[in-house]
Amino acid sequence: MKVLVADAINEKGIENLKQAGEVVVDTDITPDELAETIHEYDAIVVRSRTKLTKDIIDKADNLKIIARAGVGVDNIDLDAATEKGIMVVNSPESTSITVAEHTMGLLLALARKLSIADKSVKDGKWEKKKFMGVELRNKTLGVIGMGRIGSQVVNRCKAFEMDAIVYDPYLPEEVANQMGVTLTDLETVLKNADFITIHVPLTPETKHLISDDEFEIMKDTAFIANCARGGIIDEDALYTALLENKIGGAALDVYEEEPPAEDCKLFELDNIILTPHIAASTKEAQRDAAIIVADEIIELAKGGTPQNVLNMPRIDTNTYKKLTPYVELCEKLGSFIAQAISGKIKELEVVYAGELAEIDNIEILTRTILQGVINPFLGSPANAVNAPLIAKERGISIIEGRKNDAKGYGSLIKVTARTNEETFSAVGTTLHDPKILKVNDYWVDVKPEGHMFIAKYEDIPGSIGKIGTKLGEHGVNIGIMQVGREEKDGKAIMILTLDKEIPQDVIKEIQELENVYDAVGLEL
Repeated sequence: MKVLVADAINEKGIENLKQAGEVVVDTDITPDELAETIHEYDAIVVRSRTKLTKDIIDKADNLKIIARAGVGVDNIDLDAATEKGIMVVNSPESTSITVAEHTMGLLLALARKLSIADKSVKDGKWEKKKFMGVELRNKTLGVIGMGRIGSQVVNRCKAFEMDAIVYDPYLPEEVANQMGVTLTDLETVLKNADFITIHVPLTPETKHLISDDEFEIMKDTAFIANCARGGIIDEDALYTALLENKIGGAALDVYEEEPPAEDCKLFELDNIILTPHIAASTKEAQRDAAIIVADEIIELAKGGTPQNVLNMPRIDTNTYKKLTPYVELCEKLGSFIAQAISGKIKELEVVYAGELAEIDNIEILTRTILQGVINPFLGSPANAVNAPLIAKERGISIIEGRKNDAKGYGSLIKVTARTNEETFSAVGTTLHDPKILKVNDYWVDVKPEGHMFIAKYEDIPGSIGKIGTKLGEHGVNIGIMQVGREEKDGKAIMILTLDKEIPQDVIKEIQELENVYDAVGLEL
């Protein structure tokens, strides 16, 4: 694996990256130089300086992973990366403590007017009465966004004996109760909080989430801090609110334009604290970010799946361990189905039974099945990142279901594909290795690998012999044979593992045999 480190990261991360392969460090690389050379790399590590635009990503023909040593990915075109099948990872846990501590620093500085008091003393003044502050104790903290950082801020504010009310539409009530916070709506948070802190991403929904109407709701003594993303607070509205004393004060570490313009109106005010986007800037956080993204790239180089993939569903470590044994099975099931069925697949139904049915987040398995379905017909391989997008573009609808009964197995996965010509299904499980246990309604015991062949025929004497004879005539040796049937003298299916690929002209001859109504070769 060849890795480009395009922005400065901690040396420990660079050292660890050497486990993945060749590492090139070029922290001064220009956009034009990057566009010219990006095709040479399998992985790239960036912070905020390097911009990975669609034009650059489109040229990244060998790139498998983009690693952001930090949290925000505003400098990466996620849609372009997803279309290209490139994983995008970040290191969210690396900065949680650091940003939470910076937030606490800003809240304390607002409460005690530390920044203007510092400036006053340095100007030779002694204005004790001017800097009367307030305690955090017994005050209400309002948190907008209860992710890693928001929850860490709450933990620290509890040490100051503050109460916490939070707004987070994705936080379950029971989780909020466990955290000891009151879950409510945004208006209630704004109306009742003495200190408000923001910890949500910048999206179309959160752009100017806090503007004129929101400042009107807030207490005239309230303080607000933003260490998340610039643009969540409408800075024009903030300026007006501070100028007219509609709120007590504000603190910003992030801005709509970075750095702010020299004539930024917020610079005129003394009831706002401004820091230069440094909430994540500690030695510990930068070290941890570099180590985390290096570990993600190393994991991919080893054939594993990184944990912090932004354009794939997140999986906790325990769930990941439970699902890992089924990943290969899912890819094989998808590929088996796609090659065996006649016609263009319109619908894919996946049913998880047994232990898998009890796991909430199994989307990675469905994505992997899709990957297997799509890849046999693509010039450029799909992966779990872009398989759902490619399936949608090709008009394949996905149905996912669960059932308790696994027929005595720990877990079963049934994949059913439908075309305008037929319906075809396969049921599989993992018993040390992937196994296909049922094809359509026929019980079999097949290891899906290598050169394979499927024949559907009438279950009458001589049918199997004729197929075997035809293969023998052309020097195609059978390794393993599995047959299944619905009932005697009915329809049957033969699944063979062969020593070499079966030529198309041989398949055609078998299709023309009496009592054979379909035959197909597969490569797994």
